[in-house]
Amino acid sequence: MKSFIPIILGTGRKGSNSLKVANFVLKEAQSYGFDSQLINPRDWLDSPFTGEMKEEKRNKLSEIFQKANGFIIVSPEYNHSFPGELKLLLDNFYEEYKEKPVGICGVSIGMIGGARMVEQLRLVCLEFSMIPLKNAVYFSNVSDFDEEKFKEPLKNLFDELKHYCEKLAK
Repeated sequence: MKSFIPIILGTGRKGSNSLKVANFVLKEAQSYGFDSQLINPRDWLDSPFTGEMKEEKRNKLSEIFQKANGFIIVSPEYNHSFPGELKLLLDNFYEEYKEKPVGICGVSIGMIGGARMVEQLRLVCLEFSMIPLKNAVYFSNVSDFDEEKFKEPLKNLFDELKHYCEKLAK
């Protein structure tokens, strides 16, 4: 059975490096064998300042998240943390995440690939009763993005995610 893994983008900024990375992660996840789709906060949040969502959108996204076997979050690091709009999007749900694995990909123009953001987001995911994976992917120096450099770390994340999805499905 194919695992359904939504790729949640951490920012709705147009033309962001994170969007470029998220599209790459989506392509690689589908090549790996996951059924995946990209979730961009810009498409779902009616207000990136309050996190409000129209009921129709919220219900649709709830269905998507309920169907998910796990998640991958691709987010930039802003001032050692993740964007507020990611937290606002995540806060609209709870039961949908419960006991599901989540892989985190940090995105940064710097050298450590959003490592501090990944650390903080893992703690938030634990509060949602998600299972943060040990493997994370740190997309550093994304202004000079080289896909080949990240294929093996992504495969390691996918392998761990698949392992948890299979174990939890039993």
